[in-house]
Amino acid sequence: MKKNILYIGIALTVGLLAGWLLFGDSQPSATSVTAEAHNHSEETTNQMWTCSMHPQIMQPEPGDCPICGMDLIPAESSAEGLAANEIKMTENAMALANIQTIIVGNTQSSDDDGMISLSGKIAQNEENNTVQASYFKGRIERLNVNYDGQQVNRGQLLATIYAPDLVAAQQELITAASLKTSQPALYKAVRNKLKNWKLSDSQINSIEESGTVRENFPIYATVSGTVSEVMAAQGDYVNQGQPIVKLSNLNSVWAEFDAYENQIAQFKVGQKINITTNAYPNKEFEGTISFIDPMLNNATRTVTVRATLQNRNDLFKPGMFVSGKVKGATQTMENTLSVPASAVLWTGERSLVYVKTNPNEPVFEMREVTLGNRSGENYQVSAGLNNGDEIVTNGTFTVDAAAQLQGKKSMMNQQMMQDESAMMGDMEMSFSNAFSSDFNKALPSYLKMKDAFVASDVGQVSAFAKATSKKLKEISTSDLGKMEKQHLTKSIEMLDAIATNDNLENQRAHFVILNENIVPIAMNIQNSTNYYVQKCPMANNNVGAYWLSKEKEIRNPYFGKEMLDCGSIADEIE
Repeated sequence: MKKNILYIGIALTVGLLAGWLLFGDSQPSATSVTAEAHNHSEETTNQMWTCSMHPQIMQPEPGDCPICGMDLIPAESSAEGLAANEIKMTENAMALANIQTIIVGNTQSSDDDGMISLSGKIAQNEENNTVQASYFKGRIERLNVNYDGQQVNRGQLLATIYAPDLVAAQQELITAASLKTSQPALYKAVRNKLKNWKLSDSQINSIEESGTVRENFPIYATVSGTVSEVMAAQGDYVNQGQPIVKLSNLNSVWAEFDAYENQIAQFKVGQKINITTNAYPNKEFEGTISFIDPMLNNATRTVTVRATLQNRNDLFKPGMFVSGKVKGATQTMENTLSVPASAVLWTGERSLVYVKTNPNEPVFEMREVTLGNRSGENYQVSAGLNNGDEIVTNGTFTVDAAAQLQGKKSMMNQQMMQDESAMMGDMEMSFSNAFSSDFNKALPSYLKMKDAFVASDVGQVSAFAKATSKKLKEISTSDLGKMEKQHLTKSIEMLDAIATNDNLENQRAHFVILNENIVPIAMNIQNSTNYYVQKCPMANNNVGAYWLSKEKEIRNPYFGKEMLDCGSIADEIE
């Protein structure tokens, strides 16, 4: 019985094995079908490959990233066929950012009829400002006007002053009055002396008739106005001619507007300007341009355009914000391209817009344009755009941020590259041969510290940082300029911070600042050997950071073996 069961088991096993051998491969499994379909898809699709850390890299086949050496990964299909400076956004991102576009066209005329919008403030009319001064030397016994904004009328008492010179002059008048018959010339000269001190005839006659000397004399306002500045205090000693109070006549004020450099040709003295203010939103005031500043403000790149306004009802207060509209002296030319002001990104040197390059997909490219005059809420464009181009008018900063995140050309990326170039390439320093010789002696220990960073050896980094700092501290700084001394001092400070730190990430953070100071020095001294200035674009939170090396081969000190080959040669010091 046991033998029969054994034979049956063996026979069943052999039968199952034979069946699998004969029929197992006749029907393809789901896995094999999927694999074949996947392989077929890979063969027929023009797959692009990119770097996860450097998305600007696009290659038609797999391999290593030419920047950091990491393995390339398959790019999303959305990146297929894009130019180097193009970006593609998802429909969801477009909706969330409320990105809107318009098609640029020739403008025959505009709704604002060539009106130019300006913003500015109300200012005092300095032509109407006066200063009330003391006409004689003395001490202010009482100051009747003592705060800004106080209204002063002509003839009002401003202050009372004790004046020793005036006391003596009164005594002369009393003596001369008794001799006016025999010495009329002397009498007249004394009276004129008091008149020159702004005493009135009635005051002089009162002194002469009473025969008594007054110690304190009043000062009266010669004009009406509003106090804009109190320039003395009660109890002060003042000299003859010293200002006591500054008065502004606000019956007329200035409306001062800032006009951009490219708008200067639009303004002429005598033009009418319509002015509105938030204080009276339903009122419009008319003024006349009375002055255009001949000097351009270098900080704001604007000129001041001034209009004079009558203010007898005291509606305008100095400091009040106002808006103005002027019809440009140079009319808008026909058949010119016009874009909304919201579409333009201004970097200070260039004007940029984002153009939609694919009418059926959200693909955008940054383009530099040359702007003409601003008319209302629109800019005239003289170069950079063509009739029919579709540009972003709302959400422009969002598109620029997306370009920056994808490593494409953007407003921010361009500025960073310019800043880096200015820091390293354009920084000129002067060093003596003795300094160069001593500085070269410190570079070997710096290079050993750099190699320790590559090896991620915290202890060695600290040791070589300490050695480098010691060498730099021995260098004489007596012949260094201010900028040169600052770079050397900061280098020593960072080396000491690295030497006393036992955290590798903190050491590398100080290494970034160290190289910002020590690399420019190395680029400006007489070097005894060749060096390479190398850069990792991912260090310092993707801002980028530099270091010095004697070898051309990249060995990244900011990431070590994690991204050993990430970087490039920025410059060579021979």
